[in-house]
Amino acid sequence: MTKDELMNLMAKEAGITKKGAAGALDAFVKAIHDSLKKKTGKIRVADLGTFTVLHRKARDGINPQTKKKIKIAAVNVPRFRASKSLKQAVGKAK
Repeated sequence: MTKDELMNLMAKEAGITKKGAAGALDAFVKAIHDSLKKKTGKIRVADLGTFTVLHRKARDGINPQTKKKIKIAAVNVPRFRASKSLKQAVGKAK
C-alpha cells in the first residue's frame, strides 16, 4: 500500500477530506521521527506496536568484494515491534 492509498483509506474510514487525512498522516509520521530523535525516544501505539531506537555498537566487518577488513561505525537504527493484536490480525489474514 502506498502513502496515497493509505491517505485515501484514512479519509474514507474517518469520514474526513483527503487533505485532512494527509495532514493527519504527515503529523503522525513527524511525531514518530521527532520522538525517535531523542535519546530515550519511544512511541507505543495501542493495537499497532512500539517504535524504539536500537544502538548498534561499532564492529569489524569484511568487504565482500575485496575481502578486506573494514570498520563499521556505531549507529542508531529505528526498531518496530508489532503488538499482540496486530500479530493476531496478520496471522488470521491467510
